[in-house]
Amino acid sequence: MKQESGYFKYKKFAIELTHFLFSIGTFFIFFLLFRFKSLYMIETNRFRYNLYAAAGYGVLLYFFYKTYNAYLFGYNRIRTLVFSQILSQTFSLILIYLAISFSWKRFDDPLVFIPMLVIQVCFDCIWSYLGNTYYYKSTGILHTLLVYKSTLDKKRFGTIKGKPTERIYVITNELQYDGDYEGIKDRLKGYDAIFVAGVNSECRNGILQYCKEEKIPGFFLPHVGDIIMQSAIHVQSFDTPVLYVNKKELEPEYAVIKRLFDIVVSGLALILLSPLMLITGLAVKLYDGGPALYKQTRLTKNGKSFRMLKFRSMRVDAEKDGVARLSSGKDDDRITPVGTVIRRFRLDEIPQLWNIFIGDMSVVGPRPERPEIAELYAREMPEFNLRLQVKAGLTGYAQVYGKYNTTPYDKLGFDLLYINNMNVFVDIQLCFATFAILFKPESTKGIGIGQTTAMDYDEALEKSKDQ
Repeated sequence: MKQESGYFKYKKFAIELTHFLFSIGTFFIFFLLFRFKSLYMIETNRFRYNLYAAAGYGVLLYFFYKTYNAYLFGYNRIRTLVFSQILSQTFSLILIYLAISFSWKRFDDPLVFIPMLVIQVCFDCIWSYLGNTYYYKSTGILHTLLVYKSTLDKKRFGTIKGKPTERIYVITNELQYDGDYEGIKDRLKGYDAIFVAGVNSECRNGILQYCKEEKIPGFFLPHVGDIIMQSAIHVQSFDTPVLYVNKKELEPEYAVIKRLFDIVVSGLALILLSPLMLITGLAVKLYDGGPALYKQTRLTKNGKSFRMLKFRSMRVDAEKDGVARLSSGKDDDRITPVGTVIRRFRLDEIPQLWNIFIGDMSVVGPRPERPEIAELYAREMPEFNLRLQVKAGLTGYAQVYGKYNTTPYDKLGFDLLYINNMNVFVDIQLCFATFAILFKPESTKGIGIGQTTAMDYDEALEKSKDQ
């Protein structure tokens, strides 16, 4: 079995060493080129100032590499890795240029960074190709077993199809099962990896123990309860392990910083994007003469409703029957030609910056849902209301890592992950990560034609039962 190979024994070390070497390589490329091309540094302390600039660039680069998963070999395609690295380096160069310019109180020609970026891109392409190629060859094929409870669970884990990871984790057998562990343990033998989705906790715990004992990879789709327990606190007053959970409340200092962050970011964005907003509004208005803005009732913290603003992307009579429906994407005939363009680049969301500025929303948080749709979800999935512990946001984990048509259960999981881990660093990271999704058309893919919510497909409600 694959777990006996030397690769798995030293896998973590090899990956970390790869990350370190990649970071060192990009650091030295910046240092050497910046030293050669710099317009800022005075001759007396040239080396020291160049070193400071390179160190700052290295810190920024590390942050953006983590934000965009820029060296996640084996799990991303080469073009995705290269795109993530280019985005990381572009933001790092822009920020270091601004920092240096403000420090020296002058703005010199930024074109000196262009040769640096070109060389970095060439380095990225070679490094990503070699890294992914080595990863696949050294890992080989892992014969994988998929254990699932329902058709929905299988669909949720089916997203691995067509992904780079499919080259490694090849599902050679599928087993629909929800009995006890004793009835399945002998059927786990002979596989190099196991995927588990939706089975009961007793069986899942048994499979988890088996994976640890046999030292094979195990991938488990979490229940909502699992995610909630991540934020639990160990209570030491008892003579047995006890975990304490309660409603999530923002620490006072974080609440103040978050609100100031919302005001500054939304205010600056409204000013900088005002020409784009004017052009977008005129395009919507001139196409069919209808209103440029669309106001829609949404829910935020503690179930409070507010009027969310969007640029109108659908016909004026899109919901003339009074039924609230999500979009089915490019196949939705309610979307106007102008609407197709502005939805593709998320321009329809820009007016929500005003909602953020006046305090209805936050920059980062769970996306606000319509009351009618939220009621449908909560009726069959009561945990859905846990998203309302914090203020609704423009972006979040569900928007960065999910899609428009991601199931409500999985979106809830993403939202709870954010609520469990929210802090200033995570908010900043998610803001930058949001830029990347503007270039991913699949992130705007709609639900099926005729559906009113993302939950309207076979066995969609089964997930919330027994959880």
